[in-house]
Amino acid sequence: MKLNRRHLLAAASSFTIGAARAAETRTLRAGFQKGEPVLMAARANKVLETLLGPKGYGVEWIEFQFGPPMLEAMRVGSVDVGWVGDTPPVFAQAAHGDLLYIAAARGAPQSILLPAGSKIQALADLKGKKLAFGRGSSAHNFALLVLEKAGLRYDEIEPTYLGPADAGAAFERGAIDAWSIWEPYTSLYANRPGVRTLTTNKEIGEQYSYVMGNGRFVRANPALTSAVIQALAETAEQARAHPEEVTALLAAATGIRQEVWTRALASDPFQVFPMNDELTRSQQKVADRFRALGLVPLDIKVSDIVWRAGV
Repeated sequence: MKLNRRHLLAAASSFTIGAARAAETRTLRAGFQKGEPVLMAARANKVLETLLGPKGYGVEWIEFQFGPPMLEAMRVGSVDVGWVGDTPPVFAQAAHGDLLYIAAARGAPQSILLPAGSKIQALADLKGKKLAFGRGSSAHNFALLVLEKAGLRYDEIEPTYLGPADAGAAFERGAIDAWSIWEPYTSLYANRPGVRTLTTNKEIGEQYSYVMGNGRFVRANPALTSAVIQALAETAEQARAHPEEVTALLAAATGIRQEVWTRALASDPFQVFPMNDELTRSQQKVADRFRALGLVPLDIKVSDIVWRAGV
């Protein structure tokens, strides 16, 4: 998949790096997850390297299994930009992290998977059951949405906090009753003998994902930040035009078969768009949901950390 280098080089000529940040490192540190198609395509095609190279800056790609540890690294200043689901930013803001929402995208499809032999037939049957998800991940928020739909309280299930790898192992050995998880894990496990899908976010409600930036970095480098967002938006357009190349790339990077990735990304619109009032309100609902349950320690105002280019 070849990116339009002319546009990226034009963008590169339009910004300067904040002097304080440049003196420290001359490197943009980008957090990524191997299952995130746009950043993986950008990494493979050296999109950010092409953007920053003419100005004498490099890119360091830092891999994370899922969003919460990435934003913890960003919170302590080890990552400049990264792409996560809807929930990690809420926990990061509650922990007084200096982070900013800098762009958004449609969230990865989410599902509640049931292991072979499960007797669960309806959402209400989750009562009293072990439901696994990564604490502070988008799957955590999806689990809460499912419970709301079922009319169940959080204390009526047994939340089991596991990252994707540990949850997958627990799921296979029958140690959990249900698993709230995003793609590609759904497509990887759903076709295994006896595994069923209880519900998906097509039935429950749409979720978003976000490109986040370290606040100090973004404020020091607003033009660079805008150029990075533009580059990711162009990468998403190219990914939409060449989905087979994206699935092949992800298969090679993750060891998950290409046909699994094809199923996983079948409904991905491959879009990156600016933050707006609707997205801010949507994210405030996520924050309020966790606050109401006492899962974050204080009221937070999402609009306080939304960055808009040129504002």
